[in-house]
Amino acid sequence: MKNNRLVKISKYLSKHLRHSPDRIGLELQPGGWVSVAELLAACQKDKFHIFENELKEVVRNNDKKRFSFDPTRIRANQGHTVEVDLQLKSQIPPDVLYHGTFHHAVESIMQMGICKMSRHHVHLSTDIATARNVGKGRPVILP
Repeated sequence: MKNNRLVKISKYLSKHLRHSPDRIGLELQPGGWVSVAELLAACQKDKFHIFENELKEVVRNNDKKRFSFDPTRIRANQGHTVEVDLQLKSQIPPDVLYHGTFHHAVESIMQMGICKMSRHHVHLSTDIATARNVGKGRPVILP
């Protein structure tokens, strides 16, 4: 997703669907969902107009799969700092998972282990490429 406009939309959506939905008058429903119509109206009221086709493109092309979308609802899939029950089903994890992180966090991780910090969960990836993308900059991949 290289288009500057789409990157701005993705960041705006992340902020408001993961961290501060109340800032633009949204209330996350069970599963973290919000209606597309309600979201687009709230964005317009906040003077950040998003067209529905842009919304679909952001969801479809986001390399980290940050959002889920159906014809009437959207949600952030992960990384929430607000309390939300995503209604995810427990699964047996694969034998190996990877944690991509920033270079400056490695010392703390080695001393204290991987912690969720201000988030609700630790992000683990099933492949190195995804973990590398999560730890952008000078990433460190921990098995």
